[in-house]
Amino acid sequence: MIREFLVASLCFGRRIAPVFLMAVSMVLARPLAAETSSVSGKVSRVTDGDTFHLSGLDPAIRVWGLDAPERKQVGGTEATRAMRGLVSGKTLECQVRDIDRYHRIVAQCFLPDGRDIAAEMIRMGVATEYCRYSRDYYQTC
Repeated sequence: MIREFLVASLCFGRRIAPVFLMAVSMVLARPLAAETSSVSGKVSRVTDGDTFHLSGLDPAIRVWGLDAPERKQVGGTEATRAMRGLVSGKTLECQVRDIDRYHRIVAQCFLPDGRDIAAEMIRMGVATEYCRYSRDYYQTC
């Protein structure tokens, strides 16, 4: 059935195949978010100012709504250092929002005392709100 749909889509100027493939990829990506609406664990490693790893969880966590400079960019070292100081060794609760193109879990994460990690990084001035995705959730756009 899928093969026939793809072959038929070729007859329609190849307009349906990309939409179909996108729909299939969304369906395949949904089970993780649907079955696991939250993840929690102890931070094992900080990658940069907006990405870290939880012990026992293979994909990295990309903090939703946060845009931090990359390590080699201006401010990247400071952002990474701030994230490390904020979360290293702590047990976090993260609400899954999406899976990104790099197969990372995009999640809104909270410290043990309930503070939102993105809000704290923005407050410290080492990162900004990722307005394209957050839609002004943190009211800084």
